[in-house]
Amino acid sequence: MTSVKARGARHDELMPLLEAMFREFQDAAKKKPDGALNKKKVQIVNRLLESVFEILDGEVSRSYLDLLDEDDLPQNSDVVLMLGQAVAAMKAFHKKNYGFSSARGAYGWGLRAD
Repeated sequence: MTSVKARGARHDELMPLLEAMFREFQDAAKKKPDGALNKKKVQIVNRLLESVFEILDGEVSRSYLDLLDEDDLPQNSDVVLMLGQAVAAMKAFHKKNYGFSSARGAYGWGLRAD
């Protein structure tokens, strides 16, 4: 397993993408909740989720997250549910692993409060 600092840096790179994708699917679900995705969109979502899962490796929340099924194309509302769970898990990872160290006088990944 990679270090918390490395996973934290990856978190910081991917979180804006995950949140943007989540917002896009929320908007789509408001317009057409039962609209089915095509295979290309499922692949795009899964590619991002696979990277998120690497960050969350070893976290309890990881066992509750799944990739989208390419054979049974999901609906927009399904994707909102899946991405919402991934966003929540990433926020929990941040809360657990990002903090302030008074000894170092800095915020950072893997720093514990003194």
